[in-house]
Amino acid sequence: MSWLKRERTGIKSGDRPERSDVPEGLWTKCDGCGEALFQTVLEENLWTCPHCNHHFRVPARTYLGYLLDPGSFEERHAGLVAGDPLEFVDAKLPYPERLALAQKETGEKDAAIAGLGRIGGVPVSVALMNFFFMGGSMGSVVGEKVARAVEDGIAGRRAVVVVSATGGARMQEGILSLMQMAKTAVLLARLREQRLPFVSVLTDPSTAGVLASYASLGDVIVAEPRALVGFAGARVIRQTIGEDLPPGFQRAEFVLEKGFIDRIAHRKIMRDEVGALLGYFWHSTRGFAAAGAPSPHGYTPNAPRSTAPA
Repeated sequence: MSWLKRERTGIKSGDRPERSDVPEGLWTKCDGCGEALFQTVLEENLWTCPHCNHHFRVPARTYLGYLLDPGSFEERHAGLVAGDPLEFVDAKLPYPERLALAQKETGEKDAAIAGLGRIGGVPVSVALMNFFFMGGSMGSVVGEKVARAVEDGIAGRRAVVVVSATGGARMQEGILSLMQMAKTAVLLARLREQRLPFVSVLTDPSTAGVLASYASLGDVIVAEPRALVGFAGARVIRQTIGEDLPPGFQRAEFVLEKGFIDRIAHRKIMRDEVGALLGYFWHSTRGFAAAGAPSPHGYTPNAPRSTAPA
């Protein structure tokens, strides 16, 4: 008799539902407090934990809906696709196959989307990074979309808003990726010469080459709570200086205390926060009117801002 075979016929496995009959994806464990959260609750809270305020990472298009005025987004430069001039092959796949896999998983062509819209009624040119596409790494397409978003801002007398969510430069593109740091920085200098505002929004994570370029060049830098903000990794820094790092090192609250960023805003009020900042710039420059820009259709001053949940 095999001890692996059920011999007692009175016990029926059909008394309980099979695992495949149990719906999946209804619950998500919070990385902050460990609570099991209903997905509908998370969606209602913009993918933030109602218990500890942990901010989950979300795709760029989801964040777009949280940040921009409803129905105002017009996507641009969507057809840009990365090439493979270096013919890079990592430990498992050639770069084109790695790209194709990320495109299939996310439905996006690369790790950023760009376009025009409004925040608090103020016309903006925006670029948002998608961490779920190869870790939000900055390659030639991401850099080009950010650059074109800045150019669109200059051409249309619009504010520029960039939302970062990235592990840094894309190693598969080597020097071509690092070139995007200089290109975007030069264009942001032109934006400043035109007296047009740039608001940089940092989500978790915002690190390495992106932080060393456009993400840290905002006229105002706003971060989500507990977002990882830093250049080199904490382990590398610890090994280099040979000392233990202070609690909360490279988190938004730590870098705010050190003066590296300007504000921390909960995701629920990020639209109000950025809208209020843009409204201030709008009124202080008389509607970005240095070159006679028309008043945006339907613009009204921002409504009183809500407060972040406790």
